[in-house]
Amino acid sequence: MADFYGIAENNSINEILQMYPIAYDFFANMNLGKLEKDLPLPEALERADQEWISELGTDIDDVLEQFADFLQALSVPEDIVTHIESITIIGGSDKNGVPEDVELTVKSGEVLSIVGPTGSGKSRLLGDIECIAQGDTPTGRFIKINGRLPGEELRFELEGQLVAQLSQNMNFVVDLNVRDFLEMHAKSRFCEDPEDIVNKCFECANELAGEKFTEDVKVTQLSGGQSRALMIADTAYMSSSPIVLIDEIENAGIDRKQAISILTKNDKVVFISTHDPLLALSADKRIVIKNGGISKIIETSEEERKSQVIIEKLDNVIMNIRNMLRYGEFITPESLNHYRE
Repeated sequence: MADFYGIAENNSINEILQMYPIAYDFFANMNLGKLEKDLPLPEALERADQEWISELGTDIDDVLEQFADFLQALSVPEDIVTHIESITIIGGSDKNGVPEDVELTVKSGEVLSIVGPTGSGKSRLLGDIECIAQGDTPTGRFIKINGRLPGEELRFELEGQLVAQLSQNMNFVVDLNVRDFLEMHAKSRFCEDPEDIVNKCFECANELAGEKFTEDVKVTQLSGGQSRALMIADTAYMSSSPIVLIDEIENAGIDRKQAISILTKNDKVVFISTHDPLLALSADKRIVIKNGGISKIIETSEEERKSQVIIEKLDNVIMNIRNMLRYGEFITPESLNHYRE
């Protein structure tokens, strides 16, 4: 772990901000924007108006300690796992206690779909992966990372670093516009070129969304589909998490096929809980859930790949009909003749 106290003592504020852009937030929250930024933090604090410093209810040593704690809390430990070669699911039992008798290893770059009736336990499997279950969830499953069971210390260090999850309902609580929201994420994740990453995320989100939006719109004003598109782009371009969990992306009103293609870049493992046949067959394998347990693991065959072509045609027909409704057109037998074989 870096010596953040030493960094604050030996580097100018400008140098610190260049190394750790998230530090902008610390100085803003502490109302330290008046400091001379070409000086190290202790020296800048000494040269500042001491009456102003005392009004902050703190002193130089306390500011240094708070700053070091702030950077340490938001920095990724050097030994953290940010790239994985594989994740292994070791079966537990279903709702009736029947053993799953499963040991499934998924390699980086693979996509797995999770299918089953509503209430069967698809989201529970996603939850087990998210918390890196070690026999301590209702299913009793275990999750291995790179072929090993993580110890308790590593497991809780990994929390929030290993997995990025896109849930069915995404509600923003920050009152920022899209540009500011993306810039905040870019800084907090120490992106090397924040402006370029923000631009890529915004462009990607608009390509995915059913209806375009501007950079100055508040994130709280985005539709469900626009919110999902924004977070998919954010996950794809900013998140270092090697595992992506998606819960029912088909209801988001976005370009599903393109979304999956974007997320599978950079050797991420993607798990998709879905009722959509097109998404299910786009995966390398699908996990079938029944009564809370893993019932089958099916590898997508060449015959099923061929079936995707037919399903895509059917899906396009339904999408065109949806667009007709959205734009106020009448749906009649005559208007559908164009889509008949």
